[in-house]
Amino acid sequence: MVARILDDGEGILWLAPTWVPRSFCIPGRRIKLHPDDYYAFGAHRGGIDERWLSSTTKADNGPLTTPDEGLSYVLYGDRVSPERTLFRDLVQDLGARLLGDSLWDTHHAWPMYSKFFDNQGPLPHHLHQMPEHAAAVGAESKPEGYYFPVQLNNHGGTFPFTFFGLEPGTTKAQVRQCLADWEKGDNHITDLSRAYRLRPGTGWYVPAGLLHAPGSLCTYEPQWASDVFAMFQSLVSDVPIDRSLLVKDVPEGKKDDLDYIVSMVDWPMNTNPDLAKAHYRPPRPVRPMGEMTEAGYVEKWVVYGSTFVSAKELTVLPGREVVISDASPYGLIVLQGHGMLGPWPIAAPALIRFGQLTQDEYFVSHAAAMEGVVISNPSATDPIVMLKHFGPNPDTPQV
Repeated sequence: MVARILDDGEGILWLAPTWVPRSFCIPGRRIKLHPDDYYAFGAHRGGIDERWLSSTTKADNGPLTTPDEGLSYVLYGDRVSPERTLFRDLVQDLGARLLGDSLWDTHHAWPMYSKFFDNQGPLPHHLHQMPEHAAAVGAESKPEGYYFPVQLNNHGGTFPFTFFGLEPGTTKAQVRQCLADWEKGDNHITDLSRAYRLRPGTGWYVPAGLLHAPGSLCTYEPQWASDVFAMFQSLVSDVPIDRSLLVKDVPEGKKDDLDYIVSMVDWPMNTNPDLAKAHYRPPRPVRPMGEMTEAGYVEKWVVYGSTFVSAKELTVLPGREVVISDASPYGLIVLQGHGMLGPWPIAAPALIRFGQLTQDEYFVSHAAAMEGVVISNPSATDPIVMLKHFGPNPDTPQV
């Protein structure tokens, strides 16, 4: 049955929407969820401000987290009333047949996922633990990329700026004092940082250990398959941040050790005077623009410069049919237009009810990616625009 699911889709899997709430965030309402459904998990869980894509990673939202929260489901069988199975289980069952020998032999898992996070305001200044600190709590590190799709940013929210890193010359003692001042209200950690204005259609790369306070644009975020973090900011938009979110992924016995917590900061990276040059990511065309438009499409790298995760934005021009090949498997989400992806209909919905199925999310196996996927756009006017998220990919350009 498992092999038939893959064969029936010609190496492409159909995925159901996966919604995740966050108790410390206010939804920005740009991820197409119906206005009545942003609190579908219950007001006590907070609003839904994330949609997870191609995920085999369970969300870590505390003791109230539901058993399958954050996990993607594969749909199969009848297309009107399909059956479903966890993507995580199917990955384990299919192994190299789905992911290819290299990725499977190295990780024995699909090692990344992507998401939309959609917040009305900014998030706290925080980091994702580097490998040694993540391993201390039995987890993996989490490098990630940001891209701000124009289709999902009809408004900028309340603060479309992101703090990255620390001002050159900042001392560890200054950061330590901010952590010591947690219960005083605003611990002023962002006084030590620098905010950068966010621009739709561009992005950033955020390695583990880099402090960042994501701004209020709706963000597409390919990332390693982990949910570790440490919040370093105690007050955001006049809302207190519970100290438990600072030490959620800090070992027992170290939760009050401020020197240990400060050691989670990659100091050279955070105080780099050329931080923007190192981490800003303008789109980079995959091939010469004229060559691509003549062939009926435009494809750009939007997350790159990493050996862990990367992403492309693919536009198929109106009335064109193209064959697109890639060097590794990937998940995809359709942002605009409608048409066909191999044997599957694709369409970007205008509005989604909680629990409703869509035709905008798929996963392309290694073999199908290498052979090339046929994408056809029947519209005379509207392009198909999709985002494609990869794990380790040999074709990813470096900076």
